Amino acid sequence: MDLFSRSWTALRAAVAGLPDPAFGQPSGCAGWLVRDLVCHLVIDAQDVLITLATPADAEPTRDAVTYWDRVEAPTGDDPLDALIVRLAAAYEEPWLLKFHLDDVGSAAGRAAVLADPEGRVGTRGQVLTVDDYLSAYVLEWTLHHLDLIAHLPDVAGPPAEGLSRSRAMVEQILGAALPASFSDTDALLIGTGRRAANDAETAEIADLRAKLPLYLG
Repeated sequence: MDLFSRSWTALRAAVAGLPDPAFGQPSGCAGWLVRDLVCHLVIDAQDVLITLATPADAEPTRDAVTYWDRVEAPTGDDPLDALIVRLAAAYEEPWLLKFHLDDVGSAAGRAAVLADPEGRVGTRGQVLTVDDYLSAYVLEWTLHHLDLIAHLPDVAGPPAEGLSRSRAMVEQILGAALPASFSDTDALLIGTGRRAANDAETAEIADLRAKLPLYLG
């Protein structure tokens, strides 16, 4: 839960420090500008609040790793993705997006700190412990932090602990380790299809060709 808080705080701080022109730059999410990604983070924060307020009595059906499903490569045709683009455009001024993310995001962060880690919550038709649910979101925050800075090299990246934990989760989902020569950042970018591997990297992941890239939803 502490890593959830550190990862989420770092991501929100990175957004808060963005200059206005950065919101019109492309993000690491195909088809999304930075403003679209930030709007998605607002939705994510709302989801965290909703889930933490949805207690469940049943036994857990997923954990932090199995929370994630493998999905097809994004095409840009998903109705929710299109809605987020329209919502982001409706904000008009970057400061409005910053304000909304700070407002809802801070509330989500406080709710996470106050939640009982051993409690159970329901989301997406599944039951998880609070600890597992928040741990799953470390991967979400870390990947989206990398998406945020994809074309903004002067913006600080995600915490090293979040990168390391997220890499471990991706490798667990894959059922295989990514090359030790890959940094945690490169392992995540290549492993999730956010960056194409160069020739040398492609040779190192030849045995994983059938499993990569990993798209999660």
